[in-house]
Amino acid sequence: MNRYLPLSILALAILAFATLLLVIAPGIQISRHDAPPGLKPYTERELRGREVYVSLGCVYCHSQQPRSPDQAPDSVRGWGRPAIAADYVYDAPHQLGTMRTGPDLLNVGARLPSRDWHLTHLYQPRAIFEWSIMPAYPFLFEEKSAAAPGDVVVSLPSSFAPDAGVVVARQVALDLVAYLLSLDRTYPAPAGALRDDGYARPEGTN
Repeated sequence: MNRYLPLSILALAILAFATLLLVIAPGIQISRHDAPPGLKPYTERELRGREVYVSLGCVYCHSQQPRSPDQAPDSVRGWGRPAIAADYVYDAPHQLGTMRTGPDLLNVGARLPSRDWHLTHLYQPRAIFEWSIMPAYPFLFEEKSAAAPGDVVVSLPSSFAPDAGVVVARQVALDLVAYLLSLDRTYPAPAGALRDDGYARPEGTN
């Protein structure tokens, strides 16, 4: 019984240290940065889509942090320059992620700027890549006998299309795609944020 108190204190201390290291310190670092000239605030639609992205747990399979060449060949993969703290000024909470079951998405809006592509991919990834292991999200869509005015119809190959009628995107799907298309950090990094060799400069160094 006497061990419960020191164990509880130790557990709370570890939790406090982890919170300081992983939440508070990064928040302070990012708060020091102004938004780069090329970075725009999210629109209301994009923010709604970001909430969908978070709720679906996309961060468990996709990162949003292209890395320096010494860590991964992300620039060779076409994922963009190394991420810097200022890229996340408008992200709360950030969705950096650590897993890469799928590709990094910080610049997916620049790599894949087609709304139709993303809608098809969300409805059924294997309609685009037969080898994909990404889950499908049909609940973001609706099957109808015919499209109504204003409906956004999803383009599908015959093998994935309904036998009759069409698949249309719900507003939640359109919002999610708007968020994905907003992910574009291909603007030049602010002066001093990257070293001459293209590596991200560590915080607090010149």
